[in-house]
Amino acid sequence: MSFVDTHGLRNEAQRAEAAGVAERIRAEGLDVVRFVYADQHGLLRGKTLVAGEAIAALDAGIGLVGTNLLKDSSDRTAWPVFTPGAGFGSPEFEGASDVVIVADPGTFRVLPWSPRSGWIQCDAHFCDGRPVPFDTRRILRQALARLAEAGYDYKVGLEVEFHVYRIDDARIGPERSGWPGEPPPVSLLNTGYRLLAEQRYDQLEPVVELLRGPLLQLGLPLRSMEIELGPSQIEFVFGPMTGLEPADAMILFRSAAKQVLRRHGYHATFMCRPRLPNVMSSGWHLHQSLVSRARGGNAFAGPGTGADDCLSATGRHFLAGLLAHARGGSVFATPTINGYRRFRPNSLAPDRATWGRDNRGAMIRVIGGAGDPGTRLENRAGEPAANPYLFMAAQIHAGLDGLAHSLDPGSSADTPYEASAPLLPRSLDEALRALHEDSVLVEAFGRPVVDWYTRIKRAEIVRFEAEVTDWEHREYFEMF
Repeated sequence: MSFVDTHGLRNEAQRAEAAGVAERIRAEGLDVVRFVYADQHGLLRGKTLVAGEAIAALDAGIGLVGTNLLKDSSDRTAWPVFTPGAGFGSPEFEGASDVVIVADPGTFRVLPWSPRSGWIQCDAHFCDGRPVPFDTRRILRQALARLAEAGYDYKVGLEVEFHVYRIDDARIGPERSGWPGEPPPVSLLNTGYRLLAEQRYDQLEPVVELLRGPLLQLGLPLRSMEIELGPSQIEFVFGPMTGLEPADAMILFRSAAKQVLRRHGYHATFMCRPRLPNVMSSGWHLHQSLVSRARGGNAFAGPGTGADDCLSATGRHFLAGLLAHARGGSVFATPTINGYRRFRPNSLAPDRATWGRDNRGAMIRVIGGAGDPGTRLENRAGEPAANPYLFMAAQIHAGLDGLAHSLDPGSSADTPYEASAPLLPRSLDEALRALHEDSVLVEAFGRPVVDWYTRIKRAEIVRFEAEVTDWEHREYFEMF
């Protein structure tokens, strides 16, 4: 029996779906299939198999080194895995042993930019069939199950800002091969500061067109491509999706954008604030609502369109949960050291846990009302480098706490940068401390997951604090 059958990992419908994928591989004459899973950073890892082996692997699974789930952003393993229990009482990771990734047949795609290549997303299991608790796709699936028990489905639209640069020198000399290596030298595609300018769009259209077609071919619900304020900065907006779909879409979009543009000599980066002159920070605005499983329709739409009545009671309680756990959830919305450079007053990025009716300075911008099926809560605190599974799971757990305790969000903040409200963390270290102080989120994610994620992020902080920055050298080298 196969790994999937031995451990009962698919129902009848999923088995039929997997058989359909195998038939597509044959019928479309694919040469290879990429089996991938999203790691703790929301980056794709996996193996590429030739077609015949790929068909077998649909049921057999694929073994790969489990330390990929224990690495910080430099790819350094954050635990001593060659010690008993891998250094954290987990014999499954001891000795850098394998985990098994199992394909989710519903995610299969043919990649438009890679000739005769298939792509399929996977879930991680231990060799005895148990799901790996640090598989972030599974973590979101658990949050969605909690939400379903409360009577709702999760609906999300993506609004993602990012930068695209021309690569000036694609050669990789030995001096650039560090751990991590040096990024490529780049130049701008435009000078920026013409928000939504049609002329700027025309300048970038050749680059945008490289992405538009492939994204649509992948089935992603692309709605618009927009010129952002900063130099070489653009925004892609995707229509609403439900359940796992929006997180899967974000993973696929980021990977597709980087791969397609790199093939044409461009570098797409979802880093929040690149260290380039005159740059503007990029954000990821998460548009979310709930759909009632009993009645259907938007559960957030209120009776009116004013600040006080645009949301239903469900919407207000969910909003209150997001605000109550904004500090604790920050590490999932903004998981990089760099991302906290975005939180500046009067910058169109929030600096405190506030909400406002159609107010872009608030952390939560409330849109819609009066029966509007598009009524939603736009969380503006995220960075585009966030792991979407963890970001969305944190939103669900926070919102569920608001629903369970009928929390009140209070009045809207008409002056969000002056409001008396808890400040968002100003650093990754502060965000990690806020998470550990948030007993609701710790219980919802589980202490092992919180400790695992904290260890990885603290490893990044330690490396950052050990570096001598340009600022320090400029400030002190001559003076002292």
